[in-house]
Amino acid sequence: MLWSCGLTLLLFAVMVVNKLFFGSQVGVHEMLRPEGGFLAKSLLIMLASTLFFGGIYFSDVKGAIEPDRSGFFDIVSLISSRIAFMSIVFIEIVMLYEVISRYVFNKPTLWANELSLWIASFLFLLSGLYAMQQRSHIRIFIIYEMFPRWAKKLADSVSVILIMIFTFCLVWGSFDEALDKFERFERFGTAWDPPIPATVKPAILIAVLLVTIQAISNLIADWNKEDKKYSPADEIDETEIENIRRTLEERS
Repeated sequence: MLWSCGLTLLLFAVMVVNKLFFGSQVGVHEMLRPEGGFLAKSLLIMLASTLFFGGIYFSDVKGAIEPDRSGFFDIVSLISSRIAFMSIVFIEIVMLYEVISRYVFNKPTLWANELSLWIASFLFLLSGLYAMQQRSHIRIFIIYEMFPRWAKKLADSVSVILIMIFTFCLVWGSFDEALDKFERFERFGTAWDPPIPATVKPAILIAVLLVTIQAISNLIADWNKEDKKYSPADEIDETEIENIRRTLEERS
């Protein structure tokens, strides 16, 4: 992760120097086009490597309210979640740049809004995978908690089967369209014209497939666990409450 981050910053510095002192016109607008050249492509590759290795590195950092890993697919979801966390920082940087450029220098960009939209698309997909791994997706416990343990296992199995059927139908019906968009490298049709359709459409199918695998992993991991009654108190984040209390005490 450190090597990838260092090389990414070095390539970025080289591109800044080329633009300031050697008249290079390569900017964000040219990054996804042939005129971006070798340095632009290398920067994109190293940025992707930094996110990937950063996700692996930070997957070992366990949050205060995160349960221990128990399923065979949990590590993949945790790595994806860390990439999603880092993508929020990228969105904030892009929007901050746009605000300063627009309102301070009166030079709005053509790409900030679409880039933030592009990043947010992957953020939502990865967040769905993380929510499934954390068992924090929407669940209705009123009837479920009345079941004996064997009936809960049956209900969980039926839920996973329904998820698998949905995934099969979605991939079956959308695969050709997603492949066509990717092969044509379909773009967004705007001034910056990024390949959002070519990347997001296949990513949706991949993300849904990963969520299904995670659901199967959850079912296997939870199969022999002791029956635990749900309580609204389980949703209380004691760590967050303590942080809020400490902040209020410091301000007072």
